[in-house]
Amino acid sequence: MNRTTFIIDGFNLYHSVVKASTDLHIASTKWLDINSLCKSYLPLISKDAIIEKIYYFSALANHLQQRHPDKIKRHLLFINALKSTGIVVELGRFKEKEVYCDNCKKLMVKHEEKETDVAMSAKIFEILIKNETDTIVIISGDTDLAPVIRTTKILYPSKRILFGFPYKRYNNELKKISPESFSISKEQYVNFQFPNKIKFNNQVLIKPSQW
Repeated sequence: MNRTTFIIDGFNLYHSVVKASTDLHIASTKWLDINSLCKSYLPLISKDAIIEKIYYFSALANHLQQRHPDKIKRHLLFINALKSTGIVVELGRFKEKEVYCDNCKKLMVKHEEKETDVAMSAKIFEILIKNETDTIVIISGDTDLAPVIRTTKILYPSKRILFGFPYKRYNNELKKISPESFSISKEQYVNFQFPNKIKFNNQVLIKPSQW
């Protein structure tokens, strides 16, 4: 039995999904059933691969609450949809940062997502230290993860660590580190959408009309 854990970079995957919708000329592929998507790749990993756990890392853009409250509502709805399939959700935060605007010649406040890369790296080490998995699949194309993967491959040579690159997020550096890595096609997002209605914790989650 090959215990396989998936680590999902929520924002990296989100931007990939948006790009896929554009390229496919369809309304949206955001209502993505990540659990089913991950399961579809188990035969690629090994004949005896099973899902041990799926971790989804993201952050709520609470700074948009006043201007775009519906965005946060949709994100929370999607998070509950993921939870309904057993996915463990780990939320980071956005942090204010002052940046200088060359055009307007003044400082402006910008919000940047923080802690996701660190949280993902910490979780990877945690499950390896506890021997909770045999294979880790990271759904991301973020080069910032390269150092931790290099290190874990040295410290845990018996464990398989590879990437599932979201559509249009292929990364040569990460592929060299983990040659077994694979790419996710835009069509896969279409193939693994949630149903329009999902039952979860005595409530019904309804797919957003914008999606």
